[in-house]
Amino acid sequence: MKKRALLSVSDKTGIIEFAKSLKELDFDIISTGGTAKVLEENGIEVIGISEVTKFPECLDGRVKTLHPSIYAGILAMRENSEHMSQIEKLDVQTIDVVAINLYPFKETILKEGVTFEDAIENIDIGGPSMIRASAKNWQDVAVVVDPVDYAKVISGLKNGGVTQEDKLELALKVFEHTSAYDTLICSYLRKQTKQNQVLPEKFTVTFEKAQDLRYGENSHQEAVFYKEIGHPSNTLSHAKQLHGKELSFNNINDANGALDVIKEFAYEKPVAVAIKHANPCGVGVAENIFDAYMKCYEADPVSIFGGIVALNREVDEKTASELSKTFLEIIIAPSFSKEALDILTQKKNIRLLELKDLATPNDNMLDFKKVAGGLLVQTLNVDLYKEESLKVVTKRQPTKEEMEQLLIAWRVVKHTKSNGIALVKDNATTGIGPGQTNRITALDLAISYAKDNAQGSVMASDAFFPFDDCVKSAAQAGITAIIQPGGSIRDEDSIKACDEHGIAMVFTDMRHFKH
Repeated sequence: MKKRALLSVSDKTGIIEFAKSLKELDFDIISTGGTAKVLEENGIEVIGISEVTKFPECLDGRVKTLHPSIYAGILAMRENSEHMSQIEKLDVQTIDVVAINLYPFKETILKEGVTFEDAIENIDIGGPSMIRASAKNWQDVAVVVDPVDYAKVISGLKNGGVTQEDKLELALKVFEHTSAYDTLICSYLRKQTKQNQVLPEKFTVTFEKAQDLRYGENSHQEAVFYKEIGHPSNTLSHAKQLHGKELSFNNINDANGALDVIKEFAYEKPVAVAIKHANPCGVGVAENIFDAYMKCYEADPVSIFGGIVALNREVDEKTASELSKTFLEIIIAPSFSKEALDILTQKKNIRLLELKDLATPNDNMLDFKKVAGGLLVQTLNVDLYKEESLKVVTKRQPTKEEMEQLLIAWRVVKHTKSNGIALVKDNATTGIGPGQTNRITALDLAISYAKDNAQGSVMASDAFFPFDDCVKSAAQAGITAIIQPGGSIRDEDSIKACDEHGIAMVFTDMRHFKH
């Protein structure tokens, strides 16, 4: 029985060369629609799918391969004598190579202005069925869904046949491919429904490899960076690296943290953010980006060393000169002037990332946290506070200036690991205490960083005060106003302590734990 290959691809990359090689190996080629036309235009003889099925393509091409003559030819197990006897009686010939890639559903839904009808028409039916059938009968059928594997199949055929090991790997690739394909369809349709369940009963997601990483969080761990399909333009996956060595696992994690903080300020004023070990170590707000960076740097010159800086304005020559004076892992900005690039690219290893929309606030995304044996999923923490919920609970009202500083501190503490404390004065952080087991320790840490700058600062806490101890320590350090969620059964103790020390306290009625 002469060998047969079925070729039907939306991505025509390499298909002509592949078909020619199959012909040289004395294969008959079965093909459909557009693929058949391309092959015939390049002088490659093909058997039309209707010649095999004895049934015309119909319903605008929705039905063409769904036929026993195709599936029996794919699924017949060659070592099973009953199978082979049956297909002989049915006058069905085996199909030994199947090369199919599916209707471009992903590319379709990512197009601007795509209609629901266009999306639906790009849901492939016959393609997934044929490659799944081929993968099920992997011992006898070499199935290709990625043009990169054409060479592997041809090489195997030239050397006596594709190995069982290679066939099994090709089969695995099929199910990875169809799994991702179906997940995209599921995700798209969920968004079209009235319920639009953000957290459904069955949860599947799919990502594509962006790059291999040198190692993970530690040098003995393997790691890869996967990008979300259809990721928004304000995410790290869209960043363009202009200079420096490749990003590491920790670089990407910390850079994402820098973006989270910068988005809290959007583009209201020039802002510079420094991140170290996924925690903010300096934030500065000013009328120009140079002053914003200087405030950020002066907030904690020690911790910023080896950190990441994000800015929400173009990096100009003057700012670049200051940035170049300290060791930084990454600088992220919407753009860099030519003069700034000339200065910063003299530093061999610094990574320069350009991300046009970096300060655009996040939309409705999900946040994942992997645990052993499961996955925690939550909506992204995009809220800061609700205006109507802000409540001054002390006798003394914060001044207008204090309120502005409190809201800067609240933006910062939201992205500080819990228990977190942020001190702010003159539009810049003076001290940050992240990730402590209790608030007193976090406050003491923040005050120690602030040193003399704690005097006259305001303070934000990511969670409520169950006791008055933090208030007393804040008063001793010269802190004049506090913002915190409120909601403790012992709020009256903290409020009383504030009144005794002339401190203004604001409740937000919103907690911002970050673990």
